[in-house]
Amino acid sequence: MSTRIAVLCSGGGTNLQAVIDAVEAGTIDGEIVLVLSNASKAYALERARKHNIPAVFVSKKQAGSDEAFNDEILKKLQEVGAELVVLAGYLPIVGKQIVKAYEHRIINIHPALIPSFCGPGMYGHHVHEAVLAYGAKISGATTHFVDEEVDHGGVIMQRSVPVMEDDTPDTLAARVLTVEHQILPESVRLFCAGKLGVDGRRVHVL
Repeated sequence: MSTRIAVLCSGGGTNLQAVIDAVEAGTIDGEIVLVLSNASKAYALERARKHNIPAVFVSKKQAGSDEAFNDEILKKLQEVGAELVVLAGYLPIVGKQIVKAYEHRIINIHPALIPSFCGPGMYGHHVHEAVLAYGAKISGATTHFVDEEVDHGGVIMQRSVPVMEDDTPDTLAARVLTVEHQILPESVRLFCAGKLGVDGRRVHVL
């Protein structure tokens, strides 16, 4: 049985595209059954439609509260029978009710080497600006399981990139994005193949 995957996005969805490509190539033994965004104009929704994947926008404003918003998302995930949730550039903090329902079944991609440059407020360009301001020589990307703390769950994969002397947040972001597109589909592949074991904070590739 192939794994039923839901992908949550807030923006352009290039990481979503990397997962779609891997599914269509047969690398991932899974099926994307839903792409959901908190942004009505997110290009990720358009990408999903181009591949005949159900694409849904859930409005936080219309929901009225964080709890109602997350309740609505959980309902959508359960309606499609999602077994794995992938956060591919998804900005809202995932509600506790979703984390509880999908323990060790939510994978996030973060554009830095956790535990550095992560946590509340550390997303998108803020991360790359912080890396450059600190003078770090190495950055990279991390996939991890999601728990109730931001960027805290067990690390699945990490891949590093050098920080160049003349880097800007844009050039560093582009270099990191290249490895994001490698490790997110690979992490999803491992999950769908039943090859990820969780032991406390440690994630083992079986």
